[in-house]
Amino acid sequence: MADLGQQSGLTFRQDYFADPVAWAGLVDLLRDTFSIDISLQDQFGGPDPTSMPFGYFDADGRCVANFSAFSMPLIINGRTVKAAGYQSGAVRPEWRGRGLYRDLMQRAFAQTKAEGFELDILLTDKPVLYQPYGFKTVPQRIFAGPPPKMIGSFPRARPLSLEDAGDRDLLKTLLQSRVPVSQRFAVASQMEMFYLNARFDPDVRLTLVEYTTVVAWKYDGRTPRILDVVGKTIPSLEAIQSALGVPSSRIEVCFPPDQLDWQGMPEPHQGYTSLMMRGDVADDSGGPIMLSPMAEF
Repeated sequence: MADLGQQSGLTFRQDYFADPVAWAGLVDLLRDTFSIDISLQDQFGGPDPTSMPFGYFDADGRCVANFSAFSMPLIINGRTVKAAGYQSGAVRPEWRGRGLYRDLMQRAFAQTKAEGFELDILLTDKPVLYQPYGFKTVPQRIFAGPPPKMIGSFPRARPLSLEDAGDRDLLKTLLQSRVPVSQRFAVASQMEMFYLNARFDPDVRLTLVEYTTVVAWKYDGRTPRILDVVGKTIPSLEAIQSALGVPSSRIEVCFPPDQLDWQGMPEPHQGYTSLMMRGDVADDSGGPIMLSPMAEF
């Protein structure tokens, strides 16, 4: 695999995030390709320390191709699973069609296999690209139904602002000590993507409840959609709904609601990306699942 870069006049680099210039090269590649700014992670302590980037750089130091793996431990049916996520796959237009992407994928897959990851997971709008490598699309479901009655006394709640350094620090502390939002299917720990997803989507609301829990949610004026819950414990949906203070006849939850003291009906999730997994434990969830939008990558 090393010959591919040499033949193209490129330099292969692995695990290069400690180099600020190389990190800036990946930031530029993803900004130019997807119009996203991952440098926002610098406000939250920097990129995920478990990241394993694989990239090609040209003679000017530009990152022209990249594919990254990272540790994404999951709770699946009550068990902690050592899972690897894959993200930041991109190739500059003038370098496409030369096998760089396939080369970097194979390097990343070989690395995570060598490190003993038992499950691979990714989100993509091109599932056919990963099917030859054994990835299978996993249908996702939102959970919807009538909300519980709002309790008489509203829990204390206030909006959380990521523009405020104190609120960012509080969110980081809660993410570091959170419990999984579901025992059926959820991330066991992951901070950086929660922060980026909250920054990328202006419709995401963050509400601090009782100073101990952050609820990520959206509201279209009719239906509250609960995206994630971050805290050392998971409140009931009754307490969450009461804290948000938006009465409705329907509520949607974007993760299995097994810890919310509420039963919603699973409905097909309409998203622009497909969840794909590879590994023997991929079918162990025991029911309909959805990866919280705040954990998307």
